[in-house]
Amino acid sequence: MNIITVDEITKAYGERKIFDRASFFLQEGEKAGVLGINGTGKSTLLRMIVGMDEPDTGHVIRSKGKVISYLPQNPVFGEDDDLLEAVLKDSGHEESDAKTMLTRLGVTDFEKPCGQLSGGERKRLALVKALLAPADILILDEPTNHLDQEMADWLEETLKKFKGSILMITHDRYFLDSICNRIIEVDKGKIYSYEANYQGYLALKAEREEMEEAADRKRHSILRTELEWVKRGARARSTKQKARRMRFEQLSRISDREKDGAVELSSVKSRLGKTTVELHGISKAYGDKVLLKDFTYLFLRNDRIGFMGKNGCGKSTLMKIIMGEIKPDEGRVEIGQTVKIGYFAQEVNEEEMKPGQRVIDYIRDVAEYVETEDGSISAARLLEKFLFAGEDQYGLVGKLSGGQRRRLYLCKVLMGAPNVLILDEPTNDLDITTLRILEDYLDSFPGIVIVVSHDRYFLDRVAGRMFIFEGEGRLRQSEGGYTDYRNRLILEKQMPEDGEVGNGKKELTGKEHAKKELAYTNGVCGGQEAGKKDAQKGEKVKWNAGREKKLKFTFKEQKDYETIEGDIAALEAKIEKLDGDMLQFARDFVKLKELSEEKEKAEQDLEEKMERWMYLEELAAKIGEQ
Repeated sequence: MNIITVDEITKAYGERKIFDRASFFLQEGEKAGVLGINGTGKSTLLRMIVGMDEPDTGHVIRSKGKVISYLPQNPVFGEDDDLLEAVLKDSGHEESDAKTMLTRLGVTDFEKPCGQLSGGERKRLALVKALLAPADILILDEPTNHLDQEMADWLEETLKKFKGSILMITHDRYFLDSICNRIIEVDKGKIYSYEANYQGYLALKAEREEMEEAADRKRHSILRTELEWVKRGARARSTKQKARRMRFEQLSRISDREKDGAVELSSVKSRLGKTTVELHGISKAYGDKVLLKDFTYLFLRNDRIGFMGKNGCGKSTLMKIIMGEIKPDEGRVEIGQTVKIGYFAQEVNEEEMKPGQRVIDYIRDVAEYVETEDGSISAARLLEKFLFAGEDQYGLVGKLSGGQRRRLYLCKVLMGAPNVLILDEPTNDLDITTLRILEDYLDSFPGIVIVVSHDRYFLDRVAGRMFIFEGEGRLRQSEGGYTDYRNRLILEKQMPEDGEVGNGKKELTGKEHAKKELAYTNGVCGGQEAGKKDAQKGEKVKWNAGREKKLKFTFKEQKDYETIEGDIAALEAKIEKLDGDMLQFARDFVKLKELSEEKEKAEQDLEEKMERWMYLEELAAKIGEQ
């Protein structure tokens, strides 16, 4: 049974049409995710569904008797409202239920006035209010924003157990995949519905676009045929010939399918020298709360580092220490002379993005031109690549949606041509299209990328090494992305307890062995005596193991360092031989295809070996300087 029907709605703001005779429905029990590029009208659609906005034409039909609970993108509470009263109003729940849920989402000062809450706390407060309200349908606008991983996991399980229907906007792709059985896509004024989770949606969308492109190709083929007939001229004025002329005119009036806009980025040019960013023995505490304790790390060129942990654990504080905005209690930060940091902050105030400033002027404040791999590019051209074209560039910043402002802010950061990128919660409010292109950009970014994020998909896609805040100033190093870290935790928990053997000596058969293995591969840090020697075996850095923090090769790195130059020489010789073979078999197309594929694979292997060699050479130089 349809519980929400959106029937041929249109909606425009001035000359800008958001929806053009768009339709979709939501059935009872369905959990649907709403996707689309920022500024396409996703939040407007939700507001129309809950009755806070109206379409210009068309209808939104809500099933009678069905109660909706709504989480807005930017919730508003009265400045003097009591926190608990604001949550419990009309909920029908006990105070204890609200306190339990608020605590799970990191809000523990129950007497705090709403006016003193941060933006993230207001969002979590509104989420609790929406979840506590008795409802058949949950309408949620960006529910995962400002949630750490533990909170997001809890929300994921809560929404899975919810018996009613859900319609939500989110850019968390693992979250979509886990919860949703329908994807609603807002695209160029139309709404497309896919009965699938996120992974299924990707396949179905690709299929739809291929069909549309095939239809365009077929129309162009017919047009060419008709055009030839028109050019030859009609020899008689028969009804059939008139019909053909009318058909040609009709086909000519049909416009091609509008291609998806996409953020196009090419790497900016800014040389990074030998010394990059070095953190030596960094400690930071606020009162009794220890955020960082004796943290040391030397960033290497092309490092891709992800930081993860609970809200308030110190991630943003560490980023601000690197930026020089906060001074550590102990330790020092060394920044190389060629380092140029681009900082994408979690929140941007009005002083940074003035509502009355034009979009183009906001970018020109940084520079009129920037050097990229494709040559010099103007501020206006860069804005076009970020989907701000033509008149959009002369609009006011204050008129942009939250996601559009984040996209514009990212554009400004990259316009500064950094060689060290610090991204603090970059996935908040950015649409999935922009995230995909940003991820591709970071693959080829010629510098260091430091990411703070709770987005599991983004961390898996970007990070090559992670640090997880574990409390009391401890950080755990884990190679790979989020899933690699999660799998190690699962493996550690599954290990049996250690047992006594033989003469009473303890054999490391279980968790202790796992911890030692993790200490070797992950670089467990935190100053615990039992882990000090193991931490010294870590890939690059020791954590809180006294004052003797020395870099060392791992066993694999040492082995690679000894053999990699020979491997590179062998691959170069192989490629040279393949070039000769391809000339010899130039007329044997089957053999030529085989040799071409073999050469392509060898060139890819060579590229990977060269990147590994550069990394090992740089690490060897750092070790030699100690």
